[in-house]
Amino acid sequence: MNAWTLVYEGFDPAGEGLREALCTLGNGRFATRGATPDGEPRTPGTYLAGCYDRLDTVVAGRTVTNEDIVNLPDWLPLTFATPGSGWFRPERADLPLYRHELDLRRGVLVRDLRWRDGDGRVTRVRQRRLVSMADPYLAALETTFTAENWSGPLRVRATLEGRVANDGVARYRDLRGDHLTGHATGSEDDLAWLTARTCSSHVVVALAARVDADAPAARPSLGTDHIASDHVLDLAEGAPARFTKIVALTSSRDPATHDPRSSALRHVRRAPPFEELLACHEAAWERLWRQARLDVDGPDLSQVVHLHIFHLLQTLSPHTADLDAGVPARGLHGEAYRGHVFWDELFVQPWLDLRFPEISRGLLRYRWRRLPEARDAARELGHEGAMFPWQSGSDGREETQTLHLNPASGRWLPDHSRLQRHVGLAIAYNVWQHYLATGSMPSWCGELLLDIARFFASLAEEVAGRYEIRGVMGPDEYHDAYPGAALPGVDNNAYTNVMTAWLMARAADTAALVPHLAPGAEELARWDDVGRRLRVDFHDGVISQFTGYGDLLELDWERYRGVRRLDRALEADGDDVNKYKASKQADTLMLCYLLPGDGLATILERLGYPVDPGLVSRTISYYLARTSHGSTLSAVVHAWVLARSNRPRSWEFFIEALYSDMKDVQGGTTAEGIHLGAMGGTLDLLQRCYLGLELRRDGLRLDPLLPGALGVVSMPIHYRGRRIFIDAERDEARVNGTPCRTYMRGEKIMTRTGDLGRRVIHHRERLGLTREQVAARAEMSPGYLKYLEENADTPDTGALYRLADALGTTVDDLLGGGQDRPPGHGPAMAHPTLETLEDTECRRLIEPGGIGRVAFNGSHGPTVMPVNYKMHEGAIVFRTAVGGAMDKDLRTGLEGVDIMIAFEIDMIDEANREGWSVLVQGAAHHVSPEEAGDLAEAGVTPWAGGERHLYIRIVPHQITGRRIHGM
Repeated sequence: MNAWTLVYEGFDPAGEGLREALCTLGNGRFATRGATPDGEPRTPGTYLAGCYDRLDTVVAGRTVTNEDIVNLPDWLPLTFATPGSGWFRPERADLPLYRHELDLRRGVLVRDLRWRDGDGRVTRVRQRRLVSMADPYLAALETTFTAENWSGPLRVRATLEGRVANDGVARYRDLRGDHLTGHATGSEDDLAWLTARTCSSHVVVALAARVDADAPAARPSLGTDHIASDHVLDLAEGAPARFTKIVALTSSRDPATHDPRSSALRHVRRAPPFEELLACHEAAWERLWRQARLDVDGPDLSQVVHLHIFHLLQTLSPHTADLDAGVPARGLHGEAYRGHVFWDELFVQPWLDLRFPEISRGLLRYRWRRLPEARDAARELGHEGAMFPWQSGSDGREETQTLHLNPASGRWLPDHSRLQRHVGLAIAYNVWQHYLATGSMPSWCGELLLDIARFFASLAEEVAGRYEIRGVMGPDEYHDAYPGAALPGVDNNAYTNVMTAWLMARAADTAALVPHLAPGAEELARWDDVGRRLRVDFHDGVISQFTGYGDLLELDWERYRGVRRLDRALEADGDDVNKYKASKQADTLMLCYLLPGDGLATILERLGYPVDPGLVSRTISYYLARTSHGSTLSAVVHAWVLARSNRPRSWEFFIEALYSDMKDVQGGTTAEGIHLGAMGGTLDLLQRCYLGLELRRDGLRLDPLLPGALGVVSMPIHYRGRRIFIDAERDEARVNGTPCRTYMRGEKIMTRTGDLGRRVIHHRERLGLTREQVAARAEMSPGYLKYLEENADTPDTGALYRLADALGTTVDDLLGGGQDRPPGHGPAMAHPTLETLEDTECRRLIEPGGIGRVAFNGSHGPTVMPVNYKMHEGAIVFRTAVGGAMDKDLRTGLEGVDIMIAFEIDMIDEANREGWSVLVQGAAHHVSPEEAGDLAEAGVTPWAGGERHLYIRIVPHQITGRRIHGM
């Protein structure tokens, strides 16, 4: 088995839907399912992130409105025919060979087939397909034809097909899916184009195609909703002939666009030939894999881990960061859940935070942009703050359907799942996790968390000395009402109430981080009161899922053994799942997922509930026996909560979650789109659960307890602006190759690594040592040494000194000492992005101190000088010589009047061609001898030495910063 490829042998019509979903190719902006370019059955789908449309349908006598992510025109169709035969269709063909191979490392789908026509002619066809990760507007299909036992003309037809609809999910087919209208087609300079617009959102989309082949095209055949061109390749026996179709997809949502049609034509006209397009695409994927690397032992596990990372990055890539797009529950891989955004970001963003923080930040912006809509929704129900919808799409209004079809009974039923208010808690949790991972709390993130806190505080009603939250649904989703109740909803869902208590505490912390947005003392006091007096129910020695849960009936589990969707089965039998102690997925146990360790017990005690040592373990066992696992997320959560108490059972759940899409454990649902939350959740399980990686305000902590089957787990992470390499085996953790369980904020990292890996290899080979021998000498893991040799990174000081000693050289030599050239000598990266930094992030970056530069108007003109500085009580402090040039230039001669100067510090990572710069402007104050004593604790020590006893203090008047990064 190859850990980097997914292979499908033979043509299996019944399995095409699953293969199409798992062979989807995308770049974070758009994705195309792995449908064949020809034949049947095929469920083509091309989806643009954030492109939605609404249609009305009459169902069961009621008009319902549904918003869908739109299936866009199909760019794939391409077929061929030998002389005297019909167009190739795999379902009717004699196929001595038929094979698909998805290359996860390179992002390429290959189809390889041999076709024997009715006259015995055998033609070898090899197709390579990509959706460019380098240029998010482009996709391409290269087809190579080889006549194995014949020579002659081969007809080829390439089509842009606009006759598509949203019909990829069988249970939605009673609802309208004809989202595209106003089609137009045409050609220009041998380029074909097709445009259409969505019916109600009026998004115009355009496809333009270029054919590169040694074959003249006939005049295109124009239909109002499709355009085709016919070509003839003159095949010689044994000689390959290539036919390449390169397409551009644009829309009226794109920036810097006059109109989609002309934009698509320009993009496809300037697109390079296929091989160059492929090389750029592969280079972009290589950069992503360097950041996303997550190694486990064994090709079987590695393959599925790679598959999950691959599909996560195809849905949410650096291209997504600048889009207005959220986390679609089923990726950009199909039409299930209509492409809506639920709470799956809760399972995805913690993994992104530590590798691609800019993507995670973009996903939070998706929520922040919909804050006005969430405020309106709260106000309509008489509440304060922001109430986010359970299902979100284009503009942030509630998109949850009012009716849903039970395929087991064929009946349309009321849908109350919009009562899952806990989606706001997931958003707030992600804001806080992003802060812990990056150290940054931008004002807009603070605003988001505080407004969610305001909503949940207003949702809580004081009843008999406790606060209650009534009329909601928990994550379980089965219980949407009490048996026989007239109104939907349950009271005091434990998950909702405990996480609200957590939120109240985090809101107070956030108010301190963004003081200009902080609520008044009275409101903060009420939040604190709510966070200490929320109601949580208990029964039979366990936490009750909601008030009255203990009074429900026990289900006959033997009768429904193996049934994952009990709600559908019971309703089809004329029964109601609300009557029973049965859960679709983890609900109360989600608390153990989000609040690991003693987190849950701490909050319960803060709420005034005694916690005996067995409460959590009893609660886990109780609900585990009453859960049908009707969601792929259920296995993720149960693997997590059992990781410390029942490792074999945890591993079973982990394997189920890991293979849930590859093996389609939910019985046909993966064909409708992969389960992005489960994929992200399994990756997060590896890093935060099994590694015991806990982010804290003062640093990170590791407490690994790895299942034996995982072997060594290793990964680089991006923590608060620094790259850290972690590897672990069983209960031993290493940070940057050294046994360690903590990494504290502010630990020093050596810079200026340059070609460190090349120099390490040179010295190792010079000494004739293996990697394992050098690692042993340097007291680091072989995995970390391999990582340093293969990746541009910035190791910590201790690791470098040990490595230099093991190799018989110096740190300066390993770092390329003696190369007196200014930083930033190399070229820019391929796709640099300039990010403006928030004030809090700028202050975090300069907090450790170091070497900066001051700029001022000196006696001989503009002057820039390096200084050693420290931060002291929010001010920049450095020392200079009394009576020296700087002392004189920074004096005005007027008492109490200081000169305004600039202070700048930067960090340049030449290996990755990234970096940041912070500029501080403020008055340069000469510290008097009387004040200087208070600054001694700052520990400013000039490298230049000498008598430099004068302290200069810069109190920031304005702080600005920029960060440059790429993919």
